[in-house]
Amino acid sequence: MILEGVRIELPSNKPILLLKEENGNRYLPIWIGPYEASAIALEMSNIKTPRPMTHDLIINIINNLKISIDNIEITEIRNNTFYAIINIMNTDKKVIKVDSRPSDAIATAVRSKCDIYAAEQVLESGGLRIQSIEDEVKKFKNFLDNIEPEDFKNNFENK
Repeated sequence: MILEGVRIELPSNKPILLLKEENGNRYLPIWIGPYEASAIALEMSNIKTPRPMTHDLIINIINNLKISIDNIEITEIRNNTFYAIINIMNTDKKVIKVDSRPSDAIATAVRSKCDIYAAEQVLESGGLRIQSIEDEVKKFKNFLDNIEPEDFKNNFENK
């Protein structure tokens, strides 16, 4: 998945993070808290705070222990709540799965620059299919190429 960014959903003014399927047209919107939204947006904008935020602290601990975040996974949706796992690789190359909220997992992933995955069933139940801008432009151009002045005339005569 590709992190498209954090937006404010209107009219509720609640932060939403948007993941996009890397080789597809499915998007996964996840509503998150304002603090997590801020942590993700700051890191995406390369803005550093004077003191480490919680997600920076997690990365500092991981780096100091000489282990790494292999990837994160959005694993399921249960009762309209998303669940995630941070996969940490220890010094023996064994993966340790750590339960996480998706917002914390993604805030950590952005800092560690690791891959983000979403389970197929999560994309099926929580994802949205959105055509790309290029596809929409092609459709509109095709419409303009094939429309005739008479098409407008018929529409107005029927009113």
